[in-house]
Amino acid sequence: MAEHEHVRVAVVGTGFGGLGAAVRLRREGVTDFVVLERADSVGGTWRDNSYPGCACDVPSHLYSFSFAPHPDWPRTFSGQQHIRAYLEHVTDVFRLRPHIRLNSEVKRMTWDGEKLRWDIETASGRLSADLVVSATGPLSDPKVPDIPGLDSFPGKVFHSARWDHDYDLRGKRVAMVGTGASAIQIVPAIQPLARNVTLFQRTPPWVMPRMDRAISGAERRLHRLLPFTAQVRRGLLWGIRELQVQAFTKRPGELGAVEQLAKRNMARAIKDPALRAKLTPDYRIGCKRILLSSTYYPALAQPNVDVVASGLSRVEGSTLVAADGTEAQVDAIVFGTGFHVTDMPIADRVVGADGRTLAEAWKGGMEALRGASAAGFPNWMSVIGPNTGLGNSSMILMIESQLNYLADFVRQLDVLGGRAALDARPAAVAAWNHRVQERMKRTVWNTGGCTSWYLDANGRNSTIWPGTTTEFRRATRRVDLAEYEVLRPSAPANAVTDESTEAAV
Repeated sequence: MAEHEHVRVAVVGTGFGGLGAAVRLRREGVTDFVVLERADSVGGTWRDNSYPGCACDVPSHLYSFSFAPHPDWPRTFSGQQHIRAYLEHVTDVFRLRPHIRLNSEVKRMTWDGEKLRWDIETASGRLSADLVVSATGPLSDPKVPDIPGLDSFPGKVFHSARWDHDYDLRGKRVAMVGTGASAIQIVPAIQPLARNVTLFQRTPPWVMPRMDRAISGAERRLHRLLPFTAQVRRGLLWGIRELQVQAFTKRPGELGAVEQLAKRNMARAIKDPALRAKLTPDYRIGCKRILLSSTYYPALAQPNVDVVASGLSRVEGSTLVAADGTEAQVDAIVFGTGFHVTDMPIADRVVGADGRTLAEAWKGGMEALRGASAAGFPNWMSVIGPNTGLGNSSMILMIESQLNYLADFVRQLDVLGGRAALDARPAAVAAWNHRVQERMKRTVWNTGGCTSWYLDANGRNSTIWPGTTTEFRRATRRVDLAEYEVLRPSAPANAVTDESTEAAV
C-alpha cells in the first residue's frame, strides 16, 4: 500500500454490508474505492462462524441481495458454507477483488478537518479517504464473559465464532455456555460425538420448529429458466414477515398464540416435566430473538446431555460451578455467549472532528441519524448501524436500504462540488433517535420482560428497528441536507467547527 495513497471511499469489512456497499459504489459510477478487510478472505460473520451445524435462520431466497439472485440455493435455510460461497460468488461476479485489501485491519481512523478527509492507519499501511463506510457488522467481535478461574482451566476453551476444528470433541466432556442462536445449532451437532454435554443456561430461549427442506432440482431449474419465479418466492417470504412484524412492534399481547405453538414444539420432544420447566421461558415470545430448530429439544432429551438452569459462575480446575452451586467436570468449554453488539469495537478506533473517539461520543448509547451518520464524524457512515437490526426478517433488506442512503450521500457530495463534507447535526440525530425510542416503548423487545443483547448497558434498545422494512426503506431513500452541516476546507489556523468556515443548509 502506497504511503500517501488517497481514495474517494474506504469501505471497512467484506461481509454482506461491505460487499453490498462496494457493488453499490460501482453502480453509482464510483470506482476510486478500497475495501479494507482484517482477515485473509471475504465473508464477514459467515467466514468467522464455521462451528458444527452453523446455518441461517432466514430463508435462503430472502437472505441474499436483490441485485444478485441465486437460483441454486440447495435448501430453504442455507448452511454457513453455502452463504460463504455466495459471498465469494458476488465478489467475483461484480469484479470486486481488485478493490479489496485483505489482512488490512483498521487500527485508527482520524478526521482531518483542514483537508476534509479521513486518515486511516491499517495493518498493511496508511491511506486517506474522503468518505468512510464502516460495515464491520454487529456480529464480528466475540464476547467471552469474565469468569473467575477460567485462566486455570486445564482443558480446551474457545468461542463459537472462533471454532477450533483441530480439537476433536469425540468422547470428551463438553460444557456449552449460553443458549442463543449458535448454541442451539451446536448442541445437536456435538451431542452424538461427545461423551457428555453440559449446557449452562441463564435464560431459556423460545424455540420454534425449523421448517427446512431440500429445494428440489425442478424448483431450481424453474428459478434459472424463469427468474421472476425466484422474485415471487422472495416477495412472498418478505410479505409474510412484514405482516408478522406488527405483532412485535404494536401488539405484543397477540403473541400468546405463538407461545402455545412453541410450547407444543417443546412438549413433543421433552417428556420429563422437570426438564420442561427448566426450558420454559418466563418472558413474552419475541422479546429475545425467536430461535428455529427441530433438533435442539430432541438433543437435550438425550441421556448424555445435562441442562444446568443457571449461569456459569466460576471455574475451579476442571470443575465448572454454576451460580446455583451445580458442578460439572469437563474437558472443554465452548462459549456461545454472543458478540460486542451495543459497544461496537470499531468505535474505539474512530477519532472525530473534536478529537473524541466514537466510543466516547456513544458513551451514553449508540445513536446515528437514520442508522448511518453520527454527529461530529463527518463523511463517516455505518452500514448496520444503531437501530437497524431486525427481530424477525432479513438483515439484507435493511442493508440494501442503507446502501440507497449511501448512494444519495455520494450524489449530494457531487452536487455540492469542490471539497465538501457532511456532518450530521446533533439536533437531527437527537430528533431521529427520539422518534425511534418513542416507537420502541410499546414493542415486545422493550415490554416483553426479558434482558436481551438488543439492550445496551443503560437498558436502552440501540439495536433493533421498531418498524417494518418498508418504513425503513422510505426513511433512507434520500439524504435530507437540512439534517446535515456542510463543511468546507478551513484555513489551517481555524478549526473545522468554526462557524465562519461552515455553510449552514
